[in-house]
Amino acid sequence: MAIEHDYFGLLETGPDGSIFWSENVEFADQIVTVDLTAPDQDDVSPAALDIAAAMITALESIDLTARNAMVTELDDRTSEVTEYILQQQDRMGDRIEEYLVDISGDVHVDVIRSLQLMSMTILADEHGGKDPFAVLEYALDPDATDDVLLVNLASDGEVQSVTSAE
Repeated sequence: MAIEHDYFGLLETGPDGSIFWSENVEFADQIVTVDLTAPDQDDVSPAALDIAAAMITALESIDLTARNAMVTELDDRTSEVTEYILQQQDRMGDRIEEYLVDISGDVHVDVIRSLQLMSMTILADEHGGKDPFAVLEYALDPDATDDVLLVNLASDGEVQSVTSAE
């Protein structure tokens, strides 16, 4: 069985009823991997696919929302964003400036500005639920794939949380 959508085209289901769609999207002079997944096609509504498509096409706005949420987290010295930045500074030392796109004098903000959006995973079956609908993965060093920040979004585009995955 399959689901057809204007943006995603024909979404084939696996033998277990799951859906998976993946595409590389150009964003800010880089390529971002966008995945849409659901363990059961019966849990995916047309509205969820419409919202997923809207999020992909509004990636610039979604990215700005995510980065603003990270900056807000800087007020909390124990936040995962602050911890992530301190770990990056400790790991890279003076080399951190090689990764910064702008040096304003506020290293924490400069790191957030310099993070690369690596991927966006849309969990299409979580539309309207409490679990994240979309997860954005950011890294300062794209080669350090385990050293990332994850921004979890609800289906309305609001940031639910920012966590690290080391």
